[in-house]
Amino acid sequence: MPIDLRKMEATAPALVSLYKSAGVSLHKHRLAGQRAAVYLVVDHSGSMKPYYKDGSVQALADRVLGLAAHFDDDGTVPVVFFSTEVDAVTDIGLANHRGRVEEIAAGLGHMGRTSYHLAMDAVIDHYLDSGSAHPALVIFQTDGGPINKLAAERYVCKAAGLPLFWQFVGFGNTRSNQFDFLRKLDELAVPEKRLVDNAGYFHAGENPSEVPEADLYDRLLGEFPAWLTAARAQGVLR
Repeated sequence: MPIDLRKMEATAPALVSLYKSAGVSLHKHRLAGQRAAVYLVVDHSGSMKPYYKDGSVQALADRVLGLAAHFDDDGTVPVVFFSTEVDAVTDIGLANHRGRVEEIAAGLGHMGRTSYHLAMDAVIDHYLDSGSAHPALVIFQTDGGPINKLAAERYVCKAAGLPLFWQFVGFGNTRSNQFDFLRKLDELAVPEKRLVDNAGYFHAGENPSEVPEADLYDRLLGEFPAWLTAARAQGVLR
């Protein structure tokens, strides 16, 4: 069962409006009652400094918590911080969400480059180790392309046989060619390259925290229902 409104009001009152907006979007996409493990992957590369400083990463984490409360009842979201390596695998919970991103980031040290595939590997390991019986929605934020495009594409294709959906979110200039690769991942051929379409992408722009809640949730959930249907048809989900 999802976390109910009363518990949200008692545990994380600042997230109640997000929780309500997420609920509207879930109904719109016919996902009410769907169970899922929700993951958040955040870019910790050097170019991300402004987005940590202005609260954009924390805002995304809060919004993901508001959504995850409908999918699961443990009140926490596993979070992977990545740059050249995986910088941290931790979690953010309803009870400790305020300032949690800043707290984690303060202990990570150097902000490197962007290794998507290592972050994806960390999510896959965590998911498999968890023994979850539910599919996973992985919200993967970045502000640029990976340093190893071939490895990232291979991971997306190989992971198509697992019950994980990768929803990529771009932060930054919408005109930048840094995001061409993410558009490519979104459009990889099925079944020539991957068993099912297991990835989506949308661009949140240069001021991501200003994207309206309703719009953000609609974009985060837009391709998830089609993946659930396809994954069940291919035996990826049971």
